[in-house]
Amino acid sequence: MSIERILVTGSAGFIGFHLSKSLLDDGYEVLGIDNLNDYYDPKLKWARLDILKKYSRFTFQKIDIADREALTQSFQSFDPQKVVNLAAQAGVRYSIENPYAYMNSNLVGFLNILELCRHNDVEGLIYASSSSVYGGNEKIPFSVEDRVDKPIALYGATKRANELMAYSYSHLYGLHTTGLRYFTVYGPWGRPDMAYYLFTEKISKGEPIQVFNHGNMRRDFTYIDDIIAGTRVAIDMNYRCEIFNLGNHKSEHLMDMIALIEKELRRKAKIDFQPIQPGDVRESYADIKHSHEKLGYTPITSIEIGIPKLIEWYKEYKK
Repeated sequence: MSIERILVTGSAGFIGFHLSKSLLDDGYEVLGIDNLNDYYDPKLKWARLDILKKYSRFTFQKIDIADREALTQSFQSFDPQKVVNLAAQAGVRYSIENPYAYMNSNLVGFLNILELCRHNDVEGLIYASSSSVYGGNEKIPFSVEDRVDKPIALYGATKRANELMAYSYSHLYGLHTTGLRYFTVYGPWGRPDMAYYLFTEKISKGEPIQVFNHGNMRRDFTYIDDIIAGTRVAIDMNYRCEIFNLGNHKSEHLMDMIALIEKELRRKAKIDFQPIQPGDVRESYADIKHSHEKLGYTPITSIEIGIPKLIEWYKEYKK
């Protein structure tokens, strides 16, 4: 049986790193692509890559997916059977400051991925969408059957555009596409721009943390191992045209997460309460019934288990 070749874009990112490592551990051949931008400290991205480069079946190329010519060469030389597109300009608030970064990566880059999958007989494209597509929806929990035509930030709008673009390619060309709406992913090797990381860093240094909407926020915090488990099944199942929620199916109070971080660091947070930020939602909560039925997706990690693992990694990484 031949080794399956999977191309992972955003392989130096948080989810891309964990997914690539999981695939490599199971003997897959992985081509990782990342532009290593400086949206957050590239040193963390390089540290993730150093781990992946220890695998003989891992190859890395520094490429921006908006660079069609370079990406075309990668597809032709590697000849992937499946593609997992996790490369994107992330962040809700950053999209207000730097909209063009989102157009290049999330729209032009995604179109390049779709076109190259189509022209290179790729068996399936699995791509990261986001809970941000639900925008200001007030019906809780968020279901994949809900309307998602009112994003409240450009980031969510680009992710919804990805879903519509993927649908059209499935319809026109028979390309298998699976969109995964990730809900507030956290864990070891996580992103420094995310609240859980910022809180951990500032509390450990005795610096004040900014907590928006005066702390009245709820999030469906999803541990990275559960996200990778769901993503791996989506790769294997390779449906014709699907969208799934990957969340923890539990909406947690932000202050409860802060309390867990305080407990693990054994330090009290100095909290600077602020009004809600433009583009922020008050609550996210994934309805995972569809994901459970078609992927067998069953998240098992509570924040009481996940946050200590995050803090343990943080202390090790920072020492």
